[in-house]
Amino acid sequence: MEGEEHKNNNIKVEKKKSSNCGYPVNDPPTDRPVRVYADGIYDLFHFGHARSLEQAKKSFPNTYLLVGCCNDEVTHKYKGKTVMTDKERYESLRHCRWVDEVIPDAPWVVTIDFLDQHQIDFVAHDSLPYADTSGAGKDVYEFVKSIGRFKETKRTEGISTSDLIMRIVKDYNEYVMRNLDRGYSRKELGVSYVKEKRLRVNMGLKKLREKVKKQQEIVGETIQTVAKTAGMRRNIWVENADRMVAGFLEMFEEGCHKMGTAIRDRIQEQLMAKANMKGLVYDDNGEEDNDDDEYYYYEDSTEEEYSEEDDE
Repeated sequence: MEGEEHKNNNIKVEKKKSSNCGYPVNDPPTDRPVRVYADGIYDLFHFGHARSLEQAKKSFPNTYLLVGCCNDEVTHKYKGKTVMTDKERYESLRHCRWVDEVIPDAPWVVTIDFLDQHQIDFVAHDSLPYADTSGAGKDVYEFVKSIGRFKETKRTEGISTSDLIMRIVKDYNEYVMRNLDRGYSRKELGVSYVKEKRLRVNMGLKKLREKVKKQQEIVGETIQTVAKTAGMRRNIWVENADRMVAGFLEMFEEGCHKMGTAIRDRIQEQLMAKANMKGLVYDDNGEEDNDDDEYYYYEDSTEEEYSEEDDE
């Protein structure tokens, strides 16, 4: 029986017809549903995955779609770490309307034995080359294409698992803060104590900036409304506002100057009072008054100089 099956396979290869993609494609069976197989990782299952499976399902008028999904061990070895576990990825596929059957622990490279085991007529995938396990850069679907069992599907531009992960990484801080606000602990999120505090401060500042910006927009709309109501053009209103602001700043600067002068005078008065008290204490103790040629300066709006000389 095995010899006859391989002989039949050889006959099919001879009867295959050319496709527009440069590789031959066999004629589908007409007496039963065409068994089409699609495989992948399907991490973070998205509408790009669903659309490719839809194309595979609609490859022929009567199609039974089998979808293979590699387990974590194989995936991590040949592609890298996934966000979802293999069990989660299997379950996601089972809820896709186009899938008739899910094959767990699917092989990385499709072989003739696997095709025969599941009675697969065609393998559906996009035509981009995917590296096999040899490390030589060979296309993992090269064998399937050579025997006329490959059915091309088109990728959906603008969406992929890698793209979704990059979006998360790009806005990492915001997603961490969102989960912290939802009750997740910093340890669950793998965030240090300092990192958590820094994020909370930054998010607080961001919210404050957004609030200020919103208020500025409201003020701008109010100014436009007032200008329109008063029958003034907006540029005239802005000019008047500039003059009012300039006048206020001038008054504010003058007030600050007066206040500074008053404070300075007050300090000097206190210093002079302390000096006079000190002189009285010395006189009471019978000490010699040595104030010859001593000057005290008192600075007002106009600076005056006073000098005191002892009687000889």
